[in-house]
Amino acid sequence: MDTTENVDQAVSWIKDADGLLITAGAGMGVDSGLPDFRGQEGFWRAYPALRHEGFNFEQMATAERFEKDPALAWGFYGHRLRLYRETEPHEGFSILRKWAAQMSRGAFVFTSNVDGQFQKAGFAPGRIHECHGTIHQLQCVAACSQRTWPADEFKPTVDIDTARIVGGMPHCPNCGRLARPNILMFWDACWVENDANAQEARLRAWYASVQRPVVVEIGAGKALPTVRNFSQRHARHRLIRINVRESATNPKDGVGFAGGALDILRQLDAGLIEAGWSN
Repeated sequence: MDTTENVDQAVSWIKDADGLLITAGAGMGVDSGLPDFRGQEGFWRAYPALRHEGFNFEQMATAERFEKDPALAWGFYGHRLRLYRETEPHEGFSILRKWAAQMSRGAFVFTSNVDGQFQKAGFAPGRIHECHGTIHQLQCVAACSQRTWPADEFKPTVDIDTARIVGGMPHCPNCGRLARPNILMFWDACWVENDANAQEARLRAWYASVQRPVVVEIGAGKALPTVRNFSQRHARHRLIRINVRESATNPKDGVGFAGGALDILRQLDAGLIEAGWSN
């Protein structure tokens, strides 16, 4: 298919759908100004102090880092927490909400992102499954209980030159040990997954209620294929894949668009407006 045929096919699926399943990876946030940490150079551009330390993303995003060097671990996650709090979701989120509002079963979000941008953009928290957890909730580093709690009261200050946190770090209210984000990290045996499991159960119930879903996958790469695999399992041959570099899609699964989230969502919305479905 050429681009026009792809747009026509995607518009047809969206118009016919009774439920919108949004599956999103790191590429969804790029148009809001968020880094996607693609490759070591991309990671070090976002965190230049860590080039000196010699750490890449996989080495920083581990539970072990909180044991070996908690000030550096919280410097990394504290900076991300502040960044996500300060970032405003781009217009593409609103476009997706507009589409969902015209479907009888609305939308559900499945995302590997931990940034909370979908909630900030107005998606109902009960319609979001964060499969890797969220930076906006905390847990004990030792998982002394299955409790998680909001990070709202924690206001981290980070020294950009050293990538280390300055001042106090949060602690577990149950045992007093250090707290960490409720995020599934690499080689993580202590992630408290109760919240994510409850989200997954709600997603399964919603999906079972939808007769004609359309899956819009945005910014999900092959390096960690959790989101892409989920999309393909649930698309029922109506997958719309949006990705700058890895948009290739088996024609039996759906159609692919090479480009950024906001640009492609605007193109599809223009097609829906032309078809008289969106305004």
